[in-house]
Amino acid sequence: MAEVPPTDEGWFVLHDFYTVDWDAWRAAPERDREAALDEVESFVAHREALAQADEGDSAVFSITGHEADLMFVHFRESLDELDRIERQFEQTAFADYTDHADSYVSVVEISGYTAPDYFEDPESVDTGLRKYFESKLTPEIPEDTYVSFYPMSKRRQPGQNWYDLDIEERAEMMEVHGDLGKQYAGKIEQVIASSVGLDDMEWGVTLFADDLTDVKDIVYEMRFDEVSAKYGEFGSFYVGRRFPPEDFPAFMAGEEVPTPEDDHPHGDGHHGDSESHHHGDDGGHHGSDSDDDGGDADHGPDGDRAGDVDSLREELDDLDVYAGQPHGEDVYATVLYSEADADDLFEEVDGLRGNFEHYDTHVKTAVYDGREADRRAVVSIWDTASAADTASGFLADLPGIVDRSDEESGFGTMGMFYTVKPEKREDFVEKFDVVGGVLADMDGHFDTDLMVNVEDENDMFIASQWRSKEDAMTFFRSDDFADTVDWGRDVLADRPRHVFLA
Repeated sequence: MAEVPPTDEGWFVLHDFYTVDWDAWRAAPERDREAALDEVESFVAHREALAQADEGDSAVFSITGHEADLMFVHFRESLDELDRIERQFEQTAFADYTDHADSYVSVVEISGYTAPDYFEDPESVDTGLRKYFESKLTPEIPEDTYVSFYPMSKRRQPGQNWYDLDIEERAEMMEVHGDLGKQYAGKIEQVIASSVGLDDMEWGVTLFADDLTDVKDIVYEMRFDEVSAKYGEFGSFYVGRRFPPEDFPAFMAGEEVPTPEDDHPHGDGHHGDSESHHHGDDGGHHGSDSDDDGGDADHGPDGDRAGDVDSLREELDDLDVYAGQPHGEDVYATVLYSEADADDLFEEVDGLRGNFEHYDTHVKTAVYDGREADRRAVVSIWDTASAADTASGFLADLPGIVDRSDEESGFGTMGMFYTVKPEKREDFVEKFDVVGGVLADMDGHFDTDLMVNVEDENDMFIASQWRSKEDAMTFFRSDDFADTVDWGRDVLADRPRHVFLA
């Protein structure tokens, strides 16, 4: 008998598919249709809200094609909960206008192919890496626009029996297979769930993406990989688009879903008054100036700041201040603060970083220690906004993560990656202290701290908090700042970059 790889299981998953009886819907009285819409909206909204309590997650998708009209996806701790959800839907008035088209039951898993050390000796695995693996067992449904779901199995026939192969051969092929998938990090999020003994095939694969062509590309490329080409068998594919429960009236009326924000009856965003599901809202900031992936989620009451980014860049450019993302215009920063011990924090971050480095979209992750405030900054740089957002979810679980609740809210500026010439380091620190004294006397200035990379003392990170953009710009226009810029040309090894957060 061939060796069986170990597995670890997490949340149970239900993909539930329905077709709408459009004839019955059109024939129903308006009052009955309104009642049905109210019930299904409440049904989905209540289950989506469980994501806020870490008890699971739910979402609804409009399915394109003849196989189904709707797909409900539920993640829960037990199969009993999924069974109850399925029966509760049938109790709604909306269910009277649907037919159950299909369903798929599975349980999220990680296997010994991808994480052998995790199974052989979990305590020896770095804490950060162990948390990463464990987080894969309790996934969230991402906010990405599109979904593709399909079941699959490994082939069992003479000459092509996956289960007859030696475990070393299987592990080697799975490693190559996984490396292909990592090339799409930041573009696609996937949930792999086992359905062995639970449904007709052996796994359910759910891919989430903002661009559906990325889904096509990854599936197409993997078809040429040996694991799929020789041993993969695939079931039906379901493709759809997520929409919020309050858009059920638009869906049933044949209108666009999600409803365009300008037309949405519930205000900004696709989820009405519900909170965003993305990670890192407490203490996490995303240094992206793009409009996607919840770029304004951490901007608080100054939510229109993103619309002013271009004009802000132009103003700073006139002052010879570079205001792009660090290391170029096309990378994104996630910044979180922690009050944990620097050594303990670095050990955890280093474990996560080891996993991040498997992804081509990862640029840099580092820990910076504050000189004034008793806190550390964890800075993670990525090529895409969605990858930075995903990373923030793992970083948010680091020890001692805090927000800036002890400070006044306002316009935050982050001067990042001041790489200092080694022989000029002391001069730079002294100059910072002088400038810090000037800042302390300025109206609208809350706090500025010089933070130092714990691995490279010449890599500096300046965190500065201001009441408003106008207050910060007053400083950037000042003679003191102009003198500092001129002076810095001789002591810095690279051009300083700035990321603006609020």
